[in-house]
Amino acid sequence: MKITVKWIAAALLLIVPAAAFPQLALPTVGPVLRLPDQRLDGMTDPLIDPVSGMVDGSVLDRLTPSELSSVLKQLRIDRLNQFVRQNGEYVERDRNGDPAVRGVLIATGMSASSVERAEQVGFRILERSEIEGLDLSYVKFATRPGKSLNSEQKRLQKLAGEAEISADNIYFASGSRPLASNAALLANSAVRSGAMGLIDGGVARHSAITMPVEQRGFATGAPKASSHATAIASLISGSLQAGPRGLLAADIYGSDPAGGNASALARALGWMAKRHVPVVAISLVGPDNGLLSRAIKAAQGQGMLIVAAVGNDGPAAPPRYPAGYKGVIGVTGVDQHEHALPEAGTATPVDFAAPGAGIKGASPEGKLVALRGTSFAVPLVAARLLSHYPAVNISRIEPAVTGLIDEAKDLGKKGADKIYGHGLICGKCGIR
Repeated sequence: MKITVKWIAAALLLIVPAAAFPQLALPTVGPVLRLPDQRLDGMTDPLIDPVSGMVDGSVLDRLTPSELSSVLKQLRIDRLNQFVRQNGEYVERDRNGDPAVRGVLIATGMSASSVERAEQVGFRILERSEIEGLDLSYVKFATRPGKSLNSEQKRLQKLAGEAEISADNIYFASGSRPLASNAALLANSAVRSGAMGLIDGGVARHSAITMPVEQRGFATGAPKASSHATAIASLISGSLQAGPRGLLAADIYGSDPAGGNASALARALGWMAKRHVPVVAISLVGPDNGLLSRAIKAAQGQGMLIVAAVGNDGPAAPPRYPAGYKGVIGVTGVDQHEHALPEAGTATPVDFAAPGAGIKGASPEGKLVALRGTSFAVPLVAARLLSHYPAVNISRIEPAVTGLIDEAKDLGKKGADKIYGHGLICGKCGIR
């Protein structure tokens, strides 16, 4: 039981004080992109529905493994290129080629003397921040005029060898519903201790969301209703059967073209930690990031369990985060026949599977819409985990995860495997 051992190790790590310690799908929050007409040789069907923006699973199912890998890789490259091109005033690529906030570097663990040296050579301090709830601080620097993020990241790292220098990377929703621009935001309600956490966009008003939802923005114009977050909130509401503790929702996108960045995600985690949220669902994906890694570890050190999507860029895609971080529960999606979605990632460790197709969710327009993607499997697993772990308590983490493993339906190879993890959770859950 390799994955069980992972969980025992992760639980032990949580006892150590925190201070001691990319699947890119359609950019479904932030600016809506018009993608090139993606068609396959010999097929007349478009791969992406032009109305919903959803990947057509019936087309993917007809591809060979090599074709699937090639198509999903090209889609990912096209999406990234178009996102950076259309939002070049606000974003640029970091030294690894991943999108990040233009002209911004984040330093964690940087000494006062290194900060002073950085200022002396022309790096301007934009912000000194302490993330409430996580006991984590960072310094944001502006890159020097005329310099690229790539070269400046290397320069600042060389200047401050003791620090971790990261770009403010951008994270994308791992589902395929575009942003709703004019939807009515769900009115804020006070939620009780032990509420589930959701880090995504804002949640719109809908009859399928019957639980209390308290929202807070961590970006310009936030909270602002998004289709992605609204669909996920409806799945949580249905799975928790409108539990009175409710949902704490952090919108890290708002109307900011560079929203969904690592610093917003880290601050949202801090808010969740202050509110003692036991389980947080994050259906977002992106690269490894120094600030985010430390924020995840600090939140885990306080007893928070984080459930995240493994992504929709296919088995050949590189590991994506935050699902790739140690101790984060990685979730994949299955179709109506309990087969893994062909677009689901496997390089990111998979711990559990849940329905990611053949289900519906709330849309900001008041309708129920078809959903597809690993994004929508995450809330189903998170809701079941909350039933085993209703309050923050480090000593209860191992039995809670063991309880979730015990209720999983084994799929694929006998025992835990890299496609389905420990197996299927909540196979009949979700709006049908």
